[in-house]
This record gives sequence, C-alpha cells and structure tokens, in this order.
Amino acid sequence: MSMINYASREINCKLVYYGPGLGGKTTNLEHVYGKVSPDKRGKMVSLATESERTLFFDFLPVDLGTIRGFKTRFHLYTVPGQVYYNASRKLILKGVDGVVFVADSQMDRMEANVESMQNLYDNMAEYGYDVTKIPFLIQYNKRDLPNAASIPELQQQLNPGWEVTEARKQRNAPDPNNEGEWLVTQIDGTWVERAPFVESIAVNGDGVFETLRHVAKLVLKTLS
Repeated sequence: MSMINYASREINCKLVYYGPGLGGKTTNLEHVYGKVSPDKRGKMVSLATESERTLFFDFLPVDLGTIRGFKTRFHLYTVPGQVYYNASRKLILKGVDGVVFVADSQMDRMEANVESMQNLYDNMAEYGYDVTKIPFLIQYNKRDLPNAASIPELQQQLNPGWEVTEARKQRNAPDPNNEGEWLVTQIDGTWVERAPFVESIAVNGDGVFETLRHVAKLVLKTLS
C-alpha cells in the first residue's frame, strides 16, 4: 500500500519485479539505475549469491514526478528467482502497489515461467491480494533469442486471462501498446480480461523504461 507523507508532500509506492531466476529482473533495475539522473534515484542495493543471482532484493527509489502537488517516489524491488527463497519472495511482496512479472521468453524456460507465475498468485493470495485487481504487467524478456517462444504461445501459458463479471467492463478493449491484442474481449461467449504486456530485451535496455512507465501509470491511476 502506498505511503503518503503529508509533511513532505510525498507519495511512496512499491513496485516488485517477479519472475524466474535469470529472467532479467535485476537487469531491468540495473538499466534504470544507469540511465536515471543521480538526483532522481537513490542507492541500489543488491545482495547476490556466488552465481550472481539476486539473493534477496534490489531496491531503487526513483522519482517520477508529481501528482496533485505530491512528489511520487517509486521503490523498485526484485524477488529472488529460486523457489527455495520463497519466504523472501513473500516478505518482499508485502505492501506492494504494483507488480511486473518478468518472463524469460526462451522455450526451455516456459515451465519455470509457469511455476513462478503460480507462485506469485499463491503468495499474493496469502496477503489477500488479487492480482487481477492490482496494477499488474507482464514483461516478455529476451525477445532477441533464437529459441524465444511466440507471443501467442507466451500469452496462452502465462496470460490466459480471467473472467470479467462486471457488466460495465464487458466490452472490447484493444491493447493500445500491442497491435492486434486485446485487454478485454469475448472468447467462446465469455468475457475475458488479460494483463497488459511489454516485449523487451532488457540486456540492451529495450522495453525497460516502457515497462516502468506503464506499471507506474497503472499505479498512479489507482491513486488519482
């Protein structure tokens, strides 16, 4: 949950990058850290194992402007990709305002993606959070690799959608950022909503800021 400091007129929001190990979560934060002006970001903390995987979290406060006279500061975290650090994953999710799921597009990582996505849903449910109702975005990373799965394959496995029961939302809603894709549409007589997604090559920075801007916009929309 976002924290509002009326004395300093500042809103603090927490974004968590989730996903399988070596999928590109830390790479996202490293790119943001390297490109953002020092006066617009804080110190990045990274705790890693000998294999250079993130062990606990990365933390990067990024100033993204003001809303209604309040300065907004986003605190970016990643979770450890390995399943056996699940206690840390759950701890980092506490109080989250928005989630980015960083999926590894490689075909041989599909099972790890699916397992991590289910783990996200399970851990969110333990806090009483509903992924379908909070700012949530999927980043399909490593799109440049020759063994990358197609977007339809990734969507089918990781973003099949959830049923829309509210009558006011039962209408076609195209995805403005992905031509030919729908955020809300009717499938076999059932209205279905999907999470928005961004394609990326995080190691080159492609799609990194698009991801951050998109999920930040979703979070700010909930605050306005």
